[in-house]
Amino acid sequence: IFFSDGFVDSLVTGLLPYWLEIPTNEDAGKTLYIFDDFPSTEAQKPFREDHQAQNTCYEMEDERKWEELEVDCLMNIFGRVGMESLLLDVPFVCKSWYRATLNPSCWQYLKFPDLTIDDGFDSDEDGYWCTLIQRFIDEYRLDETRFSVIAFVKFIISRSKGKAIYLRLSPCASEDVLKYAADECPALKLLALPRRLVNRKSSIIQEIIGKWTNLECLVLGSSYNLENFLGQISIHCKNLCLLSVANAKIGKDEAMAIVSLLPKLKQLILKNAYIDRDDLVTLLRGCNELVRLDVSNCIGFDEEDEEIAKLASHIADFSSQGSTLYDYDDYEGHISHDEDVYGYCSD
Repeated sequence: IFFSDGFVDSLVTGLLPYWLEIPTNEDAGKTLYIFDDFPSTEAQKPFREDHQAQNTCYEMEDERKWEELEVDCLMNIFGRVGMESLLLDVPFVCKSWYRATLNPSCWQYLKFPDLTIDDGFDSDEDGYWCTLIQRFIDEYRLDETRFSVIAFVKFIISRSKGKAIYLRLSPCASEDVLKYAADECPALKLLALPRRLVNRKSSIIQEIIGKWTNLECLVLGSSYNLENFLGQISIHCKNLCLLSVANAKIGKDEAMAIVSLLPKLKQLILKNAYIDRDDLVTLLRGCNELVRLDVSNCIGFDEEDEEIAKLASHIADFSSQGSTLYDYDDYEGHISHDEDVYGYCSD
């Protein structure tokens, strides 16, 4: 990647502090930063020298005018490249590309990588840092001991300026981050919550999920507390048409909750679930508007069950491939709905 003249200097000395600033609610009364203090001039020097060296290659006779691309075209492209490229690749091409990445339209899809710790670099046993954060720290030569993951996540969410429509948080997102996302992403249409997050923050999720009134698709990594989630959704999220629950445990109560609270559900995805035949029948008879039902690789009914196939005949996209009555790999009797299949292990 080649840089226009003066771009690196203006970025490091002038734009970097602004770029890393995180706007907070008005009542906060202060500004948060990703790190406690900005790199010193001496610390910035090798960063500038590394990138300025590339500028000598930029002055070519047949120079491509990247900066002349239409802004709308740029935003359309940048909205697809992913979080890491938006932060660490695209902004360094030229000034116009940098300015384009500041547009909220580029940040409508927020998919956070998995992180295994809540904040800070505490110890080796806490896990590993994802490539995105490590690159960010290395690129700007930040002090790891002063880096805050919570502030970093808020900074990225704030880039959307309320226009985010897709949000997938990391398994270790804090209560603070969840509440911030609920306030700053009112236009959300698709929400994905990993298993660990659902299991550990279910009470907070239940409290805030009603704020996403435009929600159309909900993807959960666990069925823990599902009935309470659906209760809030039925009241506040009238547009929900897709529910996906990974490795779910669907008993009588969960099946009745789906039928009674989401009667207009269009798509239901329950791959790899524990679901008894009778509870599946409840879903098939009660969810009359389904156009897609995926209960493949489930335990509790047979994929070749003729009555199940007949009841599902009105569903355009029905899949039960790989489902069996028993778990032949690890079976110790009939499925018990008292069995703790949720767990609180790491994802």
